[in-house]
Amino acid sequence: MSTKSRLSRVSGTRSKSARPRRSHVPYLLLLPALLLELLIHLVPMAMGILMSFRGLTQFFIRDWSRAPWTGRANYELVLDFNRPVGEALLRSFLTTCLFTLLSVGLCWLLGTAAAVFMQEGFRGRGLLRALFLVPYALPVYAAVITWAFMFQRDNGLVNHVLHDQLGLGGSEHTFWLLGDNSFWALLTVSVWKGWPFAFLIVTAALQNIPGELYEAAALDGAGIWQQISRITLPSVGAVNRVLVLVLFLWTFNDFNTPFVLFGKAAPEAADLISLHIYQSSFVTWNFGTGSAMSVLLLLFLLLVTAGYLLVTTRGRRNGHG
Repeated sequence: MSTKSRLSRVSGTRSKSARPRRSHVPYLLLLPALLLELLIHLVPMAMGILMSFRGLTQFFIRDWSRAPWTGRANYELVLDFNRPVGEALLRSFLTTCLFTLLSVGLCWLLGTAAAVFMQEGFRGRGLLRALFLVPYALPVYAAVITWAFMFQRDNGLVNHVLHDQLGLGGSEHTFWLLGDNSFWALLTVSVWKGWPFAFLIVTAALQNIPGELYEAAALDGAGIWQQISRITLPSVGAVNRVLVLVLFLWTFNDFNTPFVLFGKAAPEAADLISLHIYQSSFVTWNFGTGSAMSVLLLLFLLLVTAGYLLVTTRGRRNGHG
């Protein structure tokens, strides 16, 4: 056998031995997480979809499989806006849309402004950053309960500062957790709780912008607003797209904040759809109708998410093009 053929055989053997062997260990390690995901999310989701086609009420709680099959009757009921159930759901949906739009917009605006302001180094910046993140680090229930005490009509801090100290709105204290004011109270708590997350994400994205860009722009005579509009915002555009989507999903599905702030029955002005579905399911004991509302909410969020990703992806491609 020639030396050339021996070398080729040896190199072929080495290349085969150097190839990584396909191992099943990674899949086995992922198996517990996949099983938990199946049990915790997918199975209850499938059961909820099945329950939406049944007339499941308090009379069938012990054995819900005995509940009569109603087909699409639950969906027709909740989508009939001329009837009380559909009218209340539509009003709750529109309230949630307005609440989400204002909350996400203010959270993004405050978070981005604070991140840009904190980009420059100054004494006490680390302490100020830590203080900004306190609302996000606090447990939701502890924070919202504190706000509920602050919004009390007679002994709350908000009325004490606005009416007693500043003299705004007269001497008569305001009902913040009742009537139309409940919407603004809920919005205040949501923005206070959510803007530090936007601040944290935008701050992390700003670290990747080279400082030379700002120096070159300053030498060319660009002011602070021109630097923000032409350097800062375009550089964090990809992060902002994801941030807005996450804030939208969190805010639209928020249940803890209105539930802790108002209890089981929120005022009509602050009747978010998550709490409305809870009331339809666990207060009136009509689980079939509540499940139908939940399925419709899931479909709405999937459509909005898909449309948002499609529009932003297409816009990004056109921008690169």
